[in-house]
Amino acid sequence: MRAPISVVIPVLNGQDALAGCAGALMEGVEAGLIRELIVSDGGSSDDTARIADQIGAVWITGAPSRGGQLQRGCAAAKGDWLLCLHVDTQLEAGWSERVSEHLTRADAGYFKLSFASRGLPAKLVAGWANLRSRWFGLPYGDQGLLISRALYEVIGGYEDIPLFEDVAIVRTLKGRIAPIDVMAVTSAQKYERSGWLRRGSRNLWTLARYFAGVPTDQLAADYSKS
Repeated sequence: MRAPISVVIPVLNGQDALAGCAGALMEGVEAGLIRELIVSDGGSSDDTARIADQIGAVWITGAPSRGGQLQRGCAAAKGDWLLCLHVDTQLEAGWSERVSEHLTRADAGYFKLSFASRGLPAKLVAGWANLRSRWFGLPYGDQGLLISRALYEVIGGYEDIPLFEDVAIVRTLKGRIAPIDVMAVTSAQKYERSGWLRRGSRNLWTLARYFAGVPTDQLAADYSKS
């Protein structure tokens, strides 16, 4: 019996994070859960391709757009389940047991968010993200997405958009996604570089504009300038 899960990781110059992300997945290989690791690249100019080759990943490359990269990666996947992760996210030890249980009772799931950073700001932002996920059914991509291929195809998969591809797909699930009691530990570098309050406020404002119907190309352009 083949392992059920294809892992898809979109990357763009992810040399510093890819090995760590993949390393945390090894227990899933040993548990017979992970069939393949697919790295969907958006045109990296660093050593990401070399690292992907060293860890035995399937390498796919194309235009930079996280939605498009996820779309291409999922299209190439052979597993009955898809696990989509950001490259700067690592699942905590013991995740494979929880995921195995989840496969028998739900068609889609996400993980609890934690930041690789100490201090109150990191706890507050992660706490809000986890409450938002439970109250509104709106986890972000840094919390991962585990979804059966059957359901993925029914809802149409990821959109080829540069921003909020994660929000777009979970909105189509409409109550068919459940939390998995596993921490997804995500890098805090972007928050620490920009400032927790500034980046958090910018994210909320950008999300509000997305819900108001502003095109994602415009949102991505504005976000890169701020």
